[in-house]
Amino acid sequence: MIDDAVRRVLEQPRPLPIVQAGDPVLRRRAEDVPADVDRGLLSELIAAMRESMHAAPGVGLAAPQVGLGLRLAVLEDPAGLPGDVADARDRRPLPFTVIINPEYRQVGHDTATWYEGCLSIAGWQAATERAVTVELRCLDEDFAPVVERFTGWQARIVQHETDHLAGTLYVDKAILRSLSDNSSYTQRWSGADLQQARNQLGF
Repeated sequence: MIDDAVRRVLEQPRPLPIVQAGDPVLRRRAEDVPADVDRGLLSELIAAMRESMHAAPGVGLAAPQVGLGLRLAVLEDPAGLPGDVADARDRRPLPFTVIINPEYRQVGHDTATWYEGCLSIAGWQAATERAVTVELRCLDEDFAPVVERFTGWQARIVQHETDHLAGTLYVDKAILRSLSDNSSYTQRWSGADLQQARNQLGF
């Protein structure tokens, strides 16, 4: 049954269309990817998701975002930002990563608040508080167990995409008073200091 669902997704033209907020698949807890899933189909799905993530473009894409309620996501971040912005956000390149049936936990108590967006809420961004460091437990594309710590922006990506698999969107955790369309964000709030946005938007 899961293999059939994957086949239906793969029958669509590439890049795969990205589901937008309001579709119930984004609000349901996704099912675990079973160990007996067709590995060839899974590899095709991962490749299609990576292509769609690049085309969007984005730094992560979860299976529910292509209409498939499976606990699978792909992550990749070239992190091409000016040095001061990258340093402020602790944003470093994240190589292509596949996470299957992931869970994360916060390590320590430090949090950071930065704007983030979502391919399934196209055109908008909002300031969202996230753990600075998380420990991720998951399976890789070969179903080998992985335990890894992520910090900074990489940790933010891990949290954002894993949350998708629990039916949680970033706006559920965001400071909604900070909500800005992409144009306003780029023009006003995309620098290395969030304080100006806090002062002018009142959050």
